Amino acid sequence: MKKKTNEELQTLVEKATAGDKNALEALAADMQNIVFNLSLRMLGTFQDAEDATQDILLKMITHLSSFRGESSFTTWVFRIAVNHLKNYKKHMFAHHPLSFEFYGADIENGNIRDVPDLTQNVEKELLAEELKMSCTNVMLQCLDPESRCIFILGTMFQLDSRLAGDILEITPENYRQRLSRTRKKMADFLGQYCGEYGSGKCRCKDRVNYAIQNHRINPLQPDYTSAAEIPVETMLDVKNAMEAIDDLSQDFSFCKPYESPERTKHLIQEFLASTQLSTVRNS
Repeated sequence: MKKKTNEELQTLVEKATAGDKNALEALAADMQNIVFNLSLRMLGTFQDAEDATQDILLKMITHLSSFRGESSFTTWVFRIAVNHLKNYKKHMFAHHPLSFEFYGADIENGNIRDVPDLTQNVEKELLAEELKMSCTNVMLQCLDPESRCIFILGTMFQLDSRLAGDILEITPENYRQRLSRTRKKMADFLGQYCGEYGSGKCRCKDRVNYAIQNHRINPLQPDYTSAAEIPVETMLDVKNAMEAIDDLSQDFSFCKPYESPERTKHLIQEFLASTQLSTVRNS
């Protein structure tokens, strides 16, 4: 699906607030992959990201009449999503916070040799890829919410400092400094421990059964390897002139965007089918 221009989105907003249900559905459809991928990286699991995506899209719909066009519609949605996710307390890692020290100790000391085969006849290469994507995503949870958000906006969505600073309500200079520090922290951890993206001894294929035993991946429900990848260009208009913040971009190739799950799309459609559009116009 071709990404809509700011002018096309503005037209849809005007039609939606005037009561056009098709325009409202088009806006939700256009924003759901952006919101889902931001939620997935901020919260760490597909299930939590699905729940948060629904909350954010519903908030977008019910506050649509407050959009004044002072920024692009996508920036406005980013701001809603960021504010929601930084304070989100219903996800798994809000109750079980992680740290780089804990994650590193688990890599160094986890007993991976005595675990039986738990793959249930699923190909180990597929499960190793699932673990790689899951592990690097969960690793983001070692960052505090603000730093995590800065990393995601700068590394995955590739927003320039002016736009990202506007979304986060910090100066562009502060954003650039914090992004560089956070990316270095992530790169240092990968370099020390990860054998997939760095020079560490940890190999996903060796830890598959250990990960299954600890409920980190489910061989019968592989979230990442069953999700459809999408080019970032189809999800967001990436800036042509990127800022040279550091030289670490190649270290974060795990930041891949995915299509939002069908369940999320269906739930939003059900909401749109049941809601009164006066809620959008009068909120």
